[in-house]
Amino acid sequence: MNTDTHTGWSFAGARQPAHFGACTVQGEPDEPEHAAVGDDRTLCQEQPRTITRYRHPFGIRIGARFCPRCQHLAATAPSRPGVQERLHERVLDAAEGPLRTDLLAALRRGAPVPRWLNGPADFLVSHAGLDELTEGAAPAAAAFGAHTLSLALAEDGPWRYLVVLPHDGTAPLLARGPRTP
Repeated sequence: MNTDTHTGWSFAGARQPAHFGACTVQGEPDEPEHAAVGDDRTLCQEQPRTITRYRHPFGIRIGARFCPRCQHLAATAPSRPGVQERLHERVLDAAEGPLRTDLLAALRRGAPVPRWLNGPADFLVSHAGLDELTEGAAPAAAAFGAHTLSLALAEDGPWRYLVVLPHDGTAPLLARGPRTP
């Protein structure tokens, strides 16, 4: 039995509440905070409005006035997949083989995904631990020649998996090596 995963764990049970960015609508009295949808509208509005977006999630600022309709709509919005389910969907596009099969099974069991980073490849390579990988290291290392990419790390039992997600639309690259304590 793998001690890193939970009995009865499921994608459905790991879903997360929907979240929205925060914004205000220009010209509203006292400018209550709204839930932002896209670049030009609020959750409570049908028609696009001129809005000012903020870098924090909707509904967390202490002392702020919040739009009651946005609060209701945000609270009743459908949940979104958890990190394991999102990574599982991306790994499905990787080349078939034992590495892919093992990682997909680990994610379905709830394997922790302690890191999922996006950004410049030359920065992310320091988080990949390429020198510790024993399977798939060469193709994964070659992907770090790109300008930007995403990488995810998953852990399952004795294994640490690296998933390299190129931003050019090519298939994810998988690698793994032993976990170090």
